[in-house]
Amino acid sequence: MDPIMVLAGLGVGIIVGLTGMGGGALMTPILVLLFGVHPVAAISSDLAASAIMKPFGGWVHARRGTVNWRLVAWLCAGSIPSAFLGVLLLDMFGSDESVQHAVKIALGVALLLAAGGMLLKAWTGRRNADRPVAPITVKPVPTVLIGIMGGLVVGLTSVGSGSLIIVALLALYPTLRANDLVGTDLIQAVPLVTAAALGHAFFGDLQLDIAGAVILGSIPGVLLGSRISSRAPGGLVRSALVIVLLASALKLFDLPTLVVGVVAGVAILVAVGIGLHGRTTRQKEPVEAGIS
Repeated sequence: MDPIMVLAGLGVGIIVGLTGMGGGALMTPILVLLFGVHPVAAISSDLAASAIMKPFGGWVHARRGTVNWRLVAWLCAGSIPSAFLGVLLLDMFGSDESVQHAVKIALGVALLLAAGGMLLKAWTGRRNADRPVAPITVKPVPTVLIGIMGGLVVGLTSVGSGSLIIVALLALYPTLRANDLVGTDLIQAVPLVTAAALGHAFFGDLQLDIAGAVILGSIPGVLLGSRISSRAPGGLVRSALVIVLLASALKLFDLPTLVVGVVAGVAILVAVGIGLHGRTTRQKEPVEAGIS
């Protein structure tokens, strides 16, 4: 068992637990580019690891009450059957590079739009930060359609169980809290990636040694990330979501890992700077109020 692959699983597990996304968008390219795994084997191994890893993260969020169970039910109603369909289509057409590339580029654009939307939402919502968040009204038909779309893409590429569905949920439910968004996505992803993984195992694509190495690292990683995201302030989780959305999109565009790392590092520094500035501003406000 490759210890470097285990460490890669640990890192991706932390990101998945913290943000609900990044598994397929990060782990599959890592397996293909760094370890030379065949794309279809990388997809199936990543799905198998996610099917075992994500319940641990979901369990942490369920205990903390950061899961919308009605959303989970409607998402799964669409995603589970369509995940099997995605695997069937992949087996029928093979790992056609043009199809895979088109799906990856479209998903990358969607992730960039989602990151921009989250930034805009954070900027426009600063004045309402102290107001309680109103409960959301679940919309069954659009939610099932999101599940169908997400399941199909996951079955084809292993990407989307977190990233794509989080993008769609953000668009449909803009008032959903960041913590609840992550928890709900982790829970709904469990039956989705399990269905897709079983489909790949049925067609003989699964490589147990690769999946085992990823699982060994990802379980403690996702537990750690989930404990942080279920307890952390919404602003911290939102910042992590934006950074992972950005990094995942750049990776889907097939940019070099060094470029992705540099951009992500700059984004982290910017997020830390904004956080420190906001904290300084909040500390000054009571003092100025007392003087006046």
